[in-house]
Parts: sequence; structure tokens; C-alpha cells
Amino acid sequence: MISLLFILLVPLATALAVSRLTAWPNVREAISLLSGGFLFALVLSLIPSVLDGSQPSYTIAEPIAGLPIQLRAEPLGVIFSATASFLWLVTTLYSIGYMRSHGASNQSRFYAFFAVAITSTMGVAFSANLFTLFLFYELLTFSTYPLVTHTGTVAARKAGRTYLSILLTTSMAFFLVAIVWTWNLSGTGDFKIGGILEDNATPFTIGLLYALFVFGIGKAALMPFHRWLPAAMVAPTPVSALLHAVAVVKAGVFAILKITIYIFGLDLIGETGMSTWLLWVASATIVIASLIALQQDNLKRRLAYSTVSQLSYIVMGAILANSNAILGATMHITMHAVGKITLFFCAGAILVASHKTRVSEMDGLGRRMPFTMAAFFVGAISVAGLPPLGGFWGKWHLALGSLDAGYSILVAVLMVSTLLNIAYLIPIPLRAFFFKGPSQEYCGIKEAPVACLLAMGITAFCSLVLFFYPEPLYQLVIEIVN
Repeated sequence: MISLLFILLVPLATALAVSRLTAWPNVREAISLLSGGFLFALVLSLIPSVLDGSQPSYTIAEPIAGLPIQLRAEPLGVIFSATASFLWLVTTLYSIGYMRSHGASNQSRFYAFFAVAITSTMGVAFSANLFTLFLFYELLTFSTYPLVTHTGTVAARKAGRTYLSILLTTSMAFFLVAIVWTWNLSGTGDFKIGGILEDNATPFTIGLLYALFVFGIGKAALMPFHRWLPAAMVAPTPVSALLHAVAVVKAGVFAILKITIYIFGLDLIGETGMSTWLLWVASATIVIASLIALQQDNLKRRLAYSTVSQLSYIVMGAILANSNAILGATMHITMHAVGKITLFFCAGAILVASHKTRVSEMDGLGRRMPFTMAAFFVGAISVAGLPPLGGFWGKWHLALGSLDAGYSILVAVLMVSTLLNIAYLIPIPLRAFFFKGPSQEYCGIKEAPVACLLAMGITAFCSLVLFFYPEPLYQLVIEIVN
């Protein structure tokens, strides 16, 4: 289907265009915004045919016989691509205010690599086989490296080395091995409803192979392969938003979900029981990362460890491999993305307006930046999984999936995690509004640029809308689990 090719070409063409528009920033940013809107519309245009049961596909090339670079639109990929394309549009709007106000250098390069990263994300979302998934997964790593190191400081270069070393090591040592092993067992790497490994391997082999995939997809930030994520917080805030919500980490957990559903199959994962120990790894990541987040005074690092914790909700849902768990994990991709990007937008606005980066410095800041701190409060409630914000639904169905699988202890893990979420997120806006800070420090501070406020307002509002109107997500997920 030709629109699948356009979905890759739109951000790629945008990257080529904006890289040459250094002298025309207004044109560069207008092109980025228009491209984001057009890409989102293209993704939405796929939904009717996918809901009707068809899976449009397009073969880009076949460099090796039997290994095509092929795209296919299926419900899980549509959910991920719609989330990423919409948030690319909103993040571009935010970046206009942030990058200009912050006086960032090399802005054309930033927008260009951002667009290449979105191209890679779309490739991951619509990959029709493991070969295509791996190709775009690695392209995403390399295209986001210049964004992580954008400032060019010693700290940024060090973070970039950590970023590359962990992600490339896990993908080459585990992910690629798992792909080759899968091919040897089944003779194919195509994503297929019900999986391709049934009757092709022993339960022990299935468990080991699944572990290679889960740990090999380092972008999912499962402990102990999580350290790249907090290290990358030296990057500009729009990059942090890209890492935590639009692409990268979501590409990781999406890949685990896709492989669980279309390579192993939910029945096979549930029947073998050889992956149960991975539930405890995911549970430990959820709790430990939350405890670490509670200790972080730097706001972006606190949010980074929060993301490490939240990603393992999705990994847990994949491993549980029942309808409610998959529903919760899939919904959490979108719900967490919208809530967490709101928090990062607010963190960047605080930096731009007040130059403050530490939680302990934000007492009384809400009096000067009421809109920003109110949006932060909304995002915090959603990420914590409390009603009436969208983040509630993912946790709710994960809890139901845990009970369906007979793991009531995982419900306790989710409850403890929610309490920790509340403990490290909610006090931030409360301190900003109700604690009194040194008035002389806040003299002259005002809200961030309008573009930043508009972006965070949109995502905060979406978190509210997704609580009351989650049906579009439900409809697509039901196509996956039925």
C-alpha cells in the first residue's frame, strides 16, 4: 500500500529539507509542523482498513533472498505510529519555543535528526518481519545519538558513549542472536498472528529465546540494562521527550509486545511457563526504579527513573500474555507517552523560564508559573495511574491481567508502584503552589514561551480526554487479542 511508503518518506524528506534551511528558521519550523500534521493524517487513514481486518503491506526491497524489507499495517503498529506521529507534531511545536528561548545552537541539525528518528520509529511500528524491525531499531539508535550529544559538552559526549555502548551491546549480543535463532528454528522471521514457533522448539528453548529478546531490546530499559536512559538526560528537553514518549523507549517496549504476540504467540508464552522468572525482573525494575526516582533531586533524572519503572509495566503485560494484560500494556504505551511528555515539557519550561533544575528549588514557583505547574500536576496524576486521567486504564487492565494469570502479588507491585509514583511526583506541584520560596529568586520569572505552553496544554488535555474516551484504543487492541 503506497501510503505506508509515504509514512516513511514524509519525515525523511522533512529531514533533508530542514537540514538545508539554516538561514530560514521560520520556513524550517513551518515545514516540520506541516510534515508532522501530514504524517499523523496518513497514519489515521490506515485505521478503517485495519479495523476491517485487512493488513496493508508494502515491500521496500529484498536485499537478501527471503529477507525483504517489508512494511505491514496491523493494529499494534497503528497504535504506536499514531501516538508517535501525533507527539512528533506536538513536540515540534514545543521545540520552537524551547530551542529559540534557550538559544540552542545547530537547530537545523536538531530538527533534521529528529525527523530521521521519526522515520526510524515508523519503520519499527510497521515492520512486517524481524529483519525489518532490527534494521529500523538500529537506525533509531544511530539517528538519536546526535540528539543525545547535541550540546557537545563533555557530559553530553560521555552520555552518548553510554547510550551507544549499552544499546548496541544488547542488540548485537542478544537481540540479533535471538533473531538468527528464531530463523533457524522456524525458517522465517515474519510476524504472524498466533506466532511462528509453536511445535518448533522445547519449552526450555522458548524460555531462553524469549529472554534473549527481552534483554536484547535494550531500549525497553529493563534492569540491569537501563543506565543509558538517565545518562541521556543531559540532552535538551525536547530530546528527552523524544526518548521517553515519542520514540526510543516506546520502540523498545513496542518491539517486545510485537514479538510476544506475532513471533511467540500468547498461547505459547502462557503454556510454556518458562518466562515466569522474567515477571520478577520486571517487578523488581518497577519498584527499584521508583525508589531511586524518589531520591533524585534533579527533576529530569527523577522523571528518567520514573520512565524506567513505567516501561516495565508494559514488559510485565507482555510476559503475562493474556487478553487483559496485553490490553493494559498496549494502552499504557499511549497513556504513559502522553502523560510523561507533559512532565518533560513542564521540566523544560521551568528550565527556560527560571533556570532551575532541582526539585528542592521549586518551592513557590507555581505562583510565577501557574499554567506550567498545573499541567505538571495533570501529567503527574496520569503517570501515577489515578483517575480521571488516561494513565489509569493501562494500570487497571494490567491488574486485571495479573489476576487472570493467578499472580495477585503483581497487583500489590502495581499498588506499591502507584504509591511511589505519588510520593515522587505529586509533591513537586504541591511545593510549587503551597510552599513559600525566596521571593528575591523569583523576581522577573514568568511563564515559558507560548509555543511551549500550548504544547503542554495539548498533551495535558489529551490525558484527560483519554480517560473519558479510550474507545479508539480499545477497538484497535481488541483486534490484537481476539
